[in-house]
Amino acid sequence: MARILITGMSGAGKSTLLAELARRGVATVDTDYGGYTIDDRLWHVEKMDALLASHDELVVSGTVENQGAFYQRFAAVVLLSAPLETLLERVRTREGAGYGRTPEQQDDIRRYTAEVEPLLRRNATHELDSRGPVAELADELMTLLRGHDA
Repeated sequence: MARILITGMSGAGKSTLLAELARRGVATVDTDYGGYTIDDRLWHVEKMDALLASHDELVVSGTVENQGAFYQRFAAVVLLSAPLETLLERVRTREGAGYGRTPEQQDDIRRYTAEVEPLLRRNATHELDSRGPVAELADELMTLLRGHDA
């Protein structure tokens, strides 16, 4: 049993993968919701501490400035990645009023992919290409959860 962080740029498929894991009965938390972030930039430390202390097996998704302070609490940090054009196409066409539809937000995604993604990659224990089938990505995460290297 383990705790895993899924991180990556907007449009990488974190929410889709989390939904598939939840469908399989895995405890999941998308920190974009539920008050886990402060100004969409930082994790609320006390709330994250409580969350992680209350679960031995958990998959958390999020990308925030202070996530590195929590890395030691996760058995794996998984970077979910895709080429920039894939990310932009996904945020332009996803359902709902999600982040990434405006030209300004798309410029932010371009900048974050160039500046932030390399930092995430350097500190990740695993990287998965999110262009693969969601079921296969979830299988790899399940392997990590069970304590075997994917």
